[in-house]
Amino acid sequence: MKPTTVTHLRQWKQEQRKFATLTAYDASFAKLFEEQGIKLMLVGDSLGMTLQGHDSTLPVTVADIAYHTRAVRRGAPACLLLADLPFMAYATPEQTFANAAEVMRAGANMVKIEGGSWLCETVKMLTERAVPVCGHLGLTPQSVNLFGGYKVQGRDELAAKQLMEDAKNLEFAGIQLLVLECVPTELARNITEALSIPVIGIGAGNGTDGQILVMHDAFGITGGHTPKFAKNFLAQSGDLRSAVQHYIQEVEQGIYPAAEHSFN
Repeated sequence: MKPTTVTHLRQWKQEQRKFATLTAYDASFAKLFEEQGIKLMLVGDSLGMTLQGHDSTLPVTVADIAYHTRAVRRGAPACLLLADLPFMAYATPEQTFANAAEVMRAGANMVKIEGGSWLCETVKMLTERAVPVCGHLGLTPQSVNLFGGYKVQGRDELAAKQLMEDAKNLEFAGIQLLVLECVPTELARNITEALSIPVIGIGAGNGTDGQILVMHDAFGITGGHTPKFAKNFLAQSGDLRSAVQHYIQEVEQGIYPAAEHSFN
């Protein structure tokens, strides 16, 4: 199996070919996902909630991310593997370089960081040092205390304008991918069309180039509150492999996310 690269994702965007991706945290699930056709995976700081049982992503450490990145890489050697830099892991240039190096050495192909235009210099510094970067705008879970909870972002005109500006600035700074989380469908579509890089949505409607779900949400095993954008593909499929296949098919065909999984 040939490794998936950012070049493939850019080509898919040009071809208007939608793609599906999932979070992964261990070798067994990563292997299953890759065998069913998932080409891109994320070792997300969501592991703080899904695996560790915290009420936010904030307790997750770089060591946690690196540990799970090594496991996922062993299970899915050909996937394009993203890894989150967790809370306060990119507060200073020195921290950023050391932490990015740790997760890249663990097997990541790209690091993901949360935030707007204030991150442009960080993005430039990382890309100059051969570290590809994925941006993350909208509901950025590391900022949950600033937002006052997990709320949809970009609903008023000023906020929407700021998100568009941030997306363009981050692309100019050098990000290779962008994740939009909990953003109104029309705004997410406009941002996707405005950028030349692939845009991946989660709770951002079906107008983005790709979709990502936390694997636990895709299988209906989320503890506590289930996000509006989640869909239990396991319930309609009966087994994990079929669930992943159905998820991929619905994303590629534009069936998922439907209106009930999206925000206006």
